[in-house]
Amino acid sequence: MVSAERQRASLDRAIADDDDVAIAAVTAAELLVGVELADAERRDQRAAFVRDVLETMSVEEYTLATAQVHARLMASVRASGTPRGAHDLIIAATAAATERTVVTTDARGFQDLPGVDIRVA
Repeated sequence: MVSAERQRASLDRAIADDDDVAIAAVTAAELLVGVELADAERRDQRAAFVRDVLETMSVEEYTLATAQVHARLMASVRASGTPRGAHDLIIAATAAATERTVVTTDARGFQDLPGVDIRVA
Protein backbone atom coordinates (compact mmCIF):
# COMPACT_ATOMS: atom_id res chain seq x y z
CA MET A 1 0.00 0.00 0.00
CA VAL A 2 2.80 2.37 0.79
CA SER A 3 4.26 1.73 -2.65
CA ALA A 4 0.85 2.20 -4.28
CA GLU A 5 0.50 5.60 -2.60
CA ARG A 6 3.99 6.63 -3.61
CA GLN A 7 3.24 5.71 -7.21
CA ARG A 8 -0.13 7.47 -7.00
CA ALA A 9 -1.90 4.26 -7.99
CA SER A 10 -5.59 3.97 -7.34
CA LEU A 11 -6.89 1.34 -4.96
CA ASP A 12 -8.76 -0.26 -7.84
CA ARG A 13 -5.47 -1.03 -9.60
CA ALA A 14 -3.69 -2.16 -6.44
CA ILE A 15 -6.28 -4.79 -5.44
CA ALA A 16 -8.87 -6.94 -7.18
CA ASP A 17 -12.55 -6.74 -6.30
CA ASP A 18 -12.65 -10.31 -4.97
CA ASP A 19 -9.50 -10.00 -2.79
CA ASP A 20 -10.01 -10.23 0.97
CA VAL A 21 -7.71 -7.35 1.81
CA ALA A 22 -6.53 -6.06 5.15
CA ILE A 23 -3.52 -4.10 6.28
CA ALA A 24 -1.39 -4.44 9.38
CA ALA A 25 -1.72 -1.66 11.93
CA VAL A 26 1.94 -0.79 11.32
CA THR A 27 1.11 -0.26 7.64
CA ALA A 28 -1.59 2.21 8.67
CA ALA A 29 1.05 4.00 10.76
CA GLU A 30 3.46 4.11 7.80
CA LEU A 31 0.75 5.61 5.61
CA LEU A 32 -0.19 8.18 8.26
CA VAL A 33 3.47 9.18 8.71
CA GLY A 34 3.56 9.82 4.97
CA VAL A 35 0.70 12.28 5.38
CA GLU A 36 2.40 13.98 8.33
CA LEU A 37 5.67 14.36 6.42
CA ALA A 38 4.15 15.46 3.12
CA ASP A 39 4.80 18.93 1.86
CA ALA A 40 1.86 21.29 1.37
CA GLU A 41 1.61 20.37 -2.32
CA ARG A 42 1.11 16.63 -1.72
CA ARG A 43 -0.47 16.52 1.74
CA ASP A 44 -4.12 16.66 0.65
CA GLN A 45 -3.57 14.02 -2.03
CA ARG A 46 -1.80 11.69 0.40
CA ALA A 47 -4.42 12.27 3.08
CA ALA A 48 -7.20 11.40 0.63
CA PHE A 49 -5.43 8.21 -0.42
CA VAL A 50 -4.87 7.13 3.19
CA ARG A 51 -8.46 7.99 4.13
CA ASP A 52 -9.64 5.82 1.21
CA VAL A 53 -7.43 2.92 2.34
CA LEU A 54 -8.54 3.14 5.97
CA GLU A 55 -12.23 3.38 5.02
CA THR A 56 -11.99 0.49 2.54
CA MET A 57 -9.77 -2.04 4.29
CA SER A 58 -9.83 -3.58 7.70
CA VAL A 59 -6.80 -2.98 9.89
CA GLU A 60 -5.41 -6.05 11.61
CA GLU A 61 -4.26 -5.38 15.16
CA TYR A 62 -1.03 -6.59 16.71
CA THR A 63 -2.41 -9.43 18.80
CA LEU A 64 -0.83 -12.12 20.95
CA ALA A 65 -1.05 -14.50 17.97
CA THR A 66 0.79 -11.91 15.87
CA ALA A 67 3.39 -11.49 18.62
CA GLN A 68 4.00 -15.24 18.69
CA VAL A 69 4.57 -15.38 14.92
CA HIS A 70 6.65 -12.19 15.11
CA ALA A 71 8.92 -13.79 17.74
CA ARG A 72 9.35 -16.89 15.57
CA LEU A 73 10.22 -14.75 12.53
CA MET A 74 12.67 -12.61 14.52
CA ALA A 75 14.41 -15.73 15.80
CA SER A 76 14.53 -17.15 12.28
CA VAL A 77 16.12 -14.08 10.71
CA ARG A 78 18.61 -13.74 13.54
CA ALA A 79 19.60 -17.39 13.13
CA SER A 80 19.94 -16.98 9.36
CA GLY A 81 21.93 -13.77 9.64
CA THR A 82 19.69 -12.09 7.06
CA PRO A 83 18.48 -8.80 8.56
CA ARG A 84 14.94 -7.63 7.86
CA GLY A 85 13.15 -4.39 8.53
CA ALA A 86 11.26 -4.25 11.82
CA HIS A 87 8.04 -3.18 10.11
CA ASP A 88 8.39 -5.85 7.41
CA LEU A 89 8.56 -8.51 10.11
CA ILE A 90 5.46 -7.13 11.80
CA ILE A 91 3.61 -7.07 8.48
CA ALA A 92 4.73 -10.64 7.74
CA ALA A 93 3.73 -11.80 11.22
CA THR A 94 0.33 -10.15 10.88
CA ALA A 95 -0.25 -11.86 7.55
CA ALA A 96 0.84 -15.26 8.80
CA ALA A 97 -1.17 -14.99 12.03
CA THR A 98 -4.32 -14.10 10.08
CA GLU A 99 -3.66 -16.64 7.32
CA ARG A 100 -3.22 -13.98 4.65
CA THR A 101 -0.70 -13.38 1.87
CA VAL A 102 1.65 -10.42 1.87
CA VAL A 103 1.17 -8.51 -1.38
CA THR A 104 4.19 -6.35 -2.11
CA THR A 105 6.10 -4.70 -4.91
CA ASP A 106 9.38 -5.44 -3.10
CA ALA A 107 9.67 -9.04 -1.93
CA ARG A 108 13.17 -8.67 -0.42
CA GLY A 109 11.89 -8.06 3.09
CA PHE A 110 9.57 -11.06 2.99
CA GLN A 111 11.39 -13.77 1.03
CA ASP A 112 12.22 -17.01 2.78
CA LEU A 113 10.33 -16.21 5.97
CA PRO A 114 8.91 -19.45 7.36
CA GLY A 115 5.12 -19.66 7.15
CA VAL A 116 4.78 -16.40 5.22
CA ASP A 117 3.18 -16.44 1.78
CA ILE A 118 4.03 -13.54 -0.54
CA ARG A 119 2.78 -12.33 -3.89
CA VAL A 120 4.71 -9.75 -5.86
CA ALA A 121 2.39 -7.19 -7.39
